[in-house]
Amino acid sequence: MTMTIGLAGKPNAGKSTFFKAATMAEVDIANYPFTTIDANRGVTYVRTTCPCIERDKRCGNCEDGIRFVPIEIIDVAGLVPDAHQGRGLGNAFLDELSQAQAIIHVIDASGATDIEGNPGDIASHDPLEDIDFLNREITMWMKGILCRNWERLARKIKAENLKVEEAIANQLMGAGVCEEHVNIAIDQLDKREYIKWEDEDMCQLCEYIRLLSKPVIIAANKLDIAPPENVENLEKLEMIVVPTSAAAELAIRNAASTGAIDYKPGDEDFAIEESDLSEKQIKGLEKLKSFVVSRKPHGCGVQECINRAVFDQLNLIVVYPVEDEGHWTDKKGRMLPDAYLVKKGSTAHELAYKVHTDIGDRFLYAVDGRTRMRLGDKYELKDGDVIKIVSTAK
Repeated sequence: MTMTIGLAGKPNAGKSTFFKAATMAEVDIANYPFTTIDANRGVTYVRTTCPCIERDKRCGNCEDGIRFVPIEIIDVAGLVPDAHQGRGLGNAFLDELSQAQAIIHVIDASGATDIEGNPGDIASHDPLEDIDFLNREITMWMKGILCRNWERLARKIKAENLKVEEAIANQLMGAGVCEEHVNIAIDQLDKREYIKWEDEDMCQLCEYIRLLSKPVIIAANKLDIAPPENVENLEKLEMIVVPTSAAAELAIRNAASTGAIDYKPGDEDFAIEESDLSEKQIKGLEKLKSFVVSRKPHGCGVQECINRAVFDQLNLIVVYPVEDEGHWTDKKGRMLPDAYLVKKGSTAHELAYKVHTDIGDRFLYAVDGRTRMRLGDKYELKDGDVIKIVSTAK
């Protein structure tokens, strides 16, 4: 796994519930601020259709033709305004987010918690106010890292004739920033005379870098109790917003883990399997079932949120490298043993490097597992491709 998604948000927004629903890991969930002190780390999955449904038999690595590709997810400590200045748990949550390629911002869409996460009445707080301050905290955190040694860094750039984007990327490397992010941000800022940059310029630069290096998707959580107008207002934002009920998803996942229902994450419905459930349990499951069905095709939103963060926000696709293009197997005869998440637009040669450096270095060509056609090194991979890599590597 090389993909990491971060869960961020103020206390009591439902981050830990979302995390547990997505991973089924044991975490503390409570109705008070800063339930999460140290970041929770776990494995969740993106859901996609497995190519084996095109064959007479299933591969053994999917569930009825549904492939779940693992990614890491981090539930960081809750944040409050001015955390970058040390409020709340300070920069702890920001340091954890440095490893994330994208962020799911869990919002309390019910408006039942104030800006710092303290519980209140439903609709007592406008959830729209929660959007800007997370973005600001990340931007100011990056600015703090960059400005810490800026004068010395600016002199070094000039004295050694360095590329300013390279120097800034090195300074922000620990925050998950690369040179491409900085280069695009500087072009957007339209100011390459770094010596003349003032505080406002630095803020704008870090804002652009944040947008590129830490894209955010909104999980409008607590959908089951949220006033409809709150959800509608969030969905009007010019960003990806997914209405979710992490609590409902967790209850369904718990029921599925006992065998009471037949459910896979992201399903639009489920069947009650056990006949010896109590009347109370059956009523509870029927209520959950009614909620999920009413939300077709989105369900409780947790799986959709993860999928959209990976496929839509990060623009990734799933490809399947094999060694036998006819049977879609590896050397041990395992069918479609691996599923790789790669950037849309990646080439067959780039996939070879992901499989192994030596295979990439000694790449000859690739073979399409469906058409058996030979593919060159610049062949652009498509979602669901089954690809054999041919190289001289042993």
